Amino acid sequence: MGEAKTDLLKIYRNLHQIPELALHEFQTHDYLMKQIKQDTAAIDYAEIQVPNELPTAILVLLHGTQPKRTIGYRTDIDALPVAEDTGLDFSSKHDGVMHACGHDIHMTVALGVLQYFTQHQPTDNLLFFFQPAEESENGGKLAYEDGIFTGKWKPDEFYGLHDNPQLSAGAIGCRMGTLFAGTTEVDVDFTGTQGHAAYPQFANDMIVAASQFINQVQTIVSRSVDPIEGGVITFGQFNAGTIRNVISGSAHLKGTIRGLTQKMIEHIDERLQAVAKGIETSYDCQVDLKLNQGGYLPVENNDKLTADFINYMEENPKVDYVETEPAMTGEDFGYLLAKFPGTMFWLGIGDPKNQLHSSKLVPDTNAIQPGIDAITGFLQHRMLEKD
Repeated sequence: MGEAKTDLLKIYRNLHQIPELALHEFQTHDYLMKQIKQDTAAIDYAEIQVPNELPTAILVLLHGTQPKRTIGYRTDIDALPVAEDTGLDFSSKHDGVMHACGHDIHMTVALGVLQYFTQHQPTDNLLFFFQPAEESENGGKLAYEDGIFTGKWKPDEFYGLHDNPQLSAGAIGCRMGTLFAGTTEVDVDFTGTQGHAAYPQFANDMIVAASQFINQVQTIVSRSVDPIEGGVITFGQFNAGTIRNVISGSAHLKGTIRGLTQKMIEHIDERLQAVAKGIETSYDCQVDLKLNQGGYLPVENNDKLTADFINYMEENPKVDYVETEPAMTGEDFGYLLAKFPGTMFWLGIGDPKNQLHSSKLVPDTNAIQPGIDAITGFLQHRMLEKD
């Protein structure tokens, strides 16, 4: 693993050791507040707000010298219920919880960008949003619905990154249009009649009904979705039955839908509902289908702002820029980009043997400083633009 600047490396390692789940990021919040207050103590153009409605969130507003706009920069701060298996000497101190998606890198980079602008007052206003609950509970949506982004705390545009282990450390990746898919949680309950295994004629087997539902759902993507657009339906949990010689009268499925456009997600939703109704009729049972998208909309980058972002990164000889393909991973920053124009991009962390959410993910910390340099450079460039 490569090295960042000593203070940033220390911050990263400290954050890595205290991962916390969505809406419970209290220790992380306190650590971030300590760093933010330390960095802003010597300046008079910073304001800090902790929303009552979202107490682990932090907003930091740096007032510009000649503001034409307020530029938002968001980082997520929560972790995953994953038991770490990296062998690092600074591994997670919280059993069963890990920064397996690299939000510790996200936060460290955000603190580095904030630190830079506390030493170089920005021209435009800069709003930093340290957001809880990205991995679950859609923290971006909660923040917006709670009215956090109002008045001087309202950004005119929003930017944010996600780390990518498949890109070399410090590389910046982006694309026009959709970067990440939108996601919908799927829960399906099947209710029939329990019975003895020897007398199937007196029962209504929900293992069979649920299995047939899964089989039919597989044809939605293969036969009802434009293959150029694409979509994904995955059922990762199937619970039914209690013992080998009892026909199960109930079954429960949990799954996820992924689509690169909101239109595609809604189309898949409709097809799932149609399949559920068909199973009810065919198997004379009750099928309760629940679809919950929450704030996990597709991450659709704004055309104008993203073109400017890409152009800056491509022309900067100090930036290793890569044009990337859309990914089926989900991100609740899509909700904020549906409310404010902006751009999400990748920061390479150079761990190609491991995927995001892996218990073995070890980001190369050589990514941190190049990420900070690329972002601060772009933000300074953006402040020179008239519109």
